[in-house]
Amino acid sequence: MNLVLVRLLLGTLAASGLLLVVRWVAAVRSGAARGHGPPTPLGIVIGFVTNFFDTLGIGSFATTTTVFRLTGLVRDELIPGTIIVGHALPVLTQALLFISAVAVDPWQLTVLIVVSMIGGWIGAGIVSSLSRRAVQLGMGGALVAAAVFMMLGMLGLFPAGGTALAFGPRAFAIAVAVNFALGALLTLGIGNYAPSLIVFSLLGMEPRAAFPIMMGSGAFVAAIAGIRFVGKGRVAWQAALGLTTGGIPGVLVAVWLVTSLPLGILRWVVLIVVFYTAVGLLRAAMKRGASDGDVAPADRESQPQIR
Repeated sequence: MNLVLVRLLLGTLAASGLLLVVRWVAAVRSGAARGHGPPTPLGIVIGFVTNFFDTLGIGSFATTTTVFRLTGLVRDELIPGTIIVGHALPVLTQALLFISAVAVDPWQLTVLIVVSMIGGWIGAGIVSSLSRRAVQLGMGGALVAAAVFMMLGMLGLFPAGGTALAFGPRAFAIAVAVNFALGALLTLGIGNYAPSLIVFSLLGMEPRAAFPIMMGSGAFVAAIAGIRFVGKGRVAWQAALGLTTGGIPGVLVAVWLVTSLPLGILRWVVLIVVFYTAVGLLRAAMKRGASDGDVAPADRESQPQIR
């Protein structure tokens, strides 16, 4: 039964990716994809590098946005759609490979992905009334504190994260609540990779086992959002194709690295990722406070984010 469930999950992921490809091809053939053309070498390099680090848990939205703005490759109003569409297939590749290669309880994996999607759906109306800056400050501070405890554990000064491939009943209940909340926070543009890694590790799970959960959640969101962006034409097509073309090889290299690293080294990689994400959240919150104050996200532009 577990094998059937895994195959069903993989099949659903593959089908969502196929739907995106079909919608993309239809847009090109109909002429709706204006400016579509072969990817540039720079676009391919950006796709490879950002998806390599995304597969390690760092995330790709902020890094890709930064590069696009520095190079002027994509107009600001097209950046969200370009990133969602361009990274969707690499993220799906991440999920497919990690679900296939990393041992994790398939029932728990499925439930956690589903509750994340439900959290995103419900949270769109509830969480969007909160201040994005307040959430960034809270998440950033919480990640710093959790990372400190994780580092103390790895130094033998505090109980470290576990090595389990499945949660116990109590830990699973907490994980469900956390993944629901993280799905809701995606509507604020708060990535789920680093929080998932740190929380699941502190709940006793081996870091590698967290990758299929967080990537499966992100993959479904990316595919669904990507189809909507393609339909609206809010995409810089050439740049999106570059992200996809370079992104999939970047994922393949990074997956090999993650699955081959010893657990001790992987924990330090996770720690670096968490600190990086926490600093990014806190800096973004400080900049937002200095530029537009603590304004509710409903009163300012909203940019979708995969991570």
